[in-house]
Amino acid sequence: MTQHDSVRAQLHAIEALLRQHQLWQETAPQPEAFASTQPFCLDTLAPFEWLQWVLIPRMHTLLEGGHPLPQAFAVSPYYEMALEATHPARDVMLVELEKLDSLFAGEDA
Repeated sequence: MTQHDSVRAQLHAIEALLRQHQLWQETAPQPEAFASTQPFCLDTLAPFEWLQWVLIPRMHTLLEGGHPLPQAFAVSPYYEMALEATHPARDVMLVELEKLDSLFAGEDA
């Protein structure tokens, strides 16, 4: 399996987890929310919104276009800080995000 295939599969796993925990939204945030200059749009989007509306679509665009993928990419450290310890999806989401991160670190997922 290529890195592109592995990343695509992991993005699908993250989406499935968001849906399973009823965190997937049917309506996109207002366009102004995407104009943030903050990392992860932390001033305008909730952490799970950023996953759904920014990370997943942008990664799929890179994959579909056959473009090079980012190097030394990691999102799980942000989610370790951003998600409250009591959030019911926190632990399982961190596992899936760490798997995604490992695909960009050259480690086996």
